[in-house]
Amino acid sequence: MSLVIELQQIRKTYGDEENPVHVLHGIDLQVEAGEFLALVGPSGSGKSTLMNILGCLDVPTSGKYFLNGENVASLTDDELATVRGERVGFVFQSFNLLPLTVYKNVELPLLYHSKISKAERRELVEDALRLADVPEDRWDHHPNALSGGQRQRVAIARALVARPSIVLADEPTGNLDSKTGEHVLKTFHDINKKRGTTLIVITHDPSVAKQANRIVKIKDGYLFKAAHNTLE
Repeated sequence: MSLVIELQQIRKTYGDEENPVHVLHGIDLQVEAGEFLALVGPSGSGKSTLMNILGCLDVPTSGKYFLNGENVASLTDDELATVRGERVGFVFQSFNLLPLTVYKNVELPLLYHSKISKAERRELVEDALRLADVPEDRWDHHPNALSGGQRQRVAIARALVARPSIVLADEPTGNLDSKTGEHVLKTFHDINKKRGTTLIVITHDPSVAKQANRIVKIKDGYLFKAAHNTLE
């Protein structure tokens, strides 16, 4: 299989030369297309910083990040914005939905793609909503009329709608009860199986991490590669 992500000696440092704060220390990571990966680490481990780099929300201080074969570590802010819009989908713990209908929330990322026609947008939106298991009778509802699980599935549909190379899910079950969280994780499995979307779940919950096909652990800014589907 081909690599969708390759990190080479990624380092991230904040502060100045006199008071540097080293957050990431030479991270190496390869993720194959279609993989379901869990990134696990406690608070302060560097996992949020690494997620921001993977999602092209931030750039490393040094090192190379190849996304679909392109080194995005040295791109400008405008170039990174284009990469985010076309190749990366995000799912957050707090859903981050707007006070629009379900349909409009999912359609929103496509409005920045001028080459996509209205008919194509409709097809992409409806496909994403069905893939994320959002009931059709909820498409014209606003988020405040939905359950937590339904809102998270809408957020998943929004992340999928532009058919990105990768989807990053940051604590996607953190605001959900266990039964609803299991349903959301099943949705991720279905998406991974049916579409072959590369999924990276960032979590501190071992039960969530074990749903992935591979687990990597981060601690104190260092990455530890675990065996497939194990936290040992």
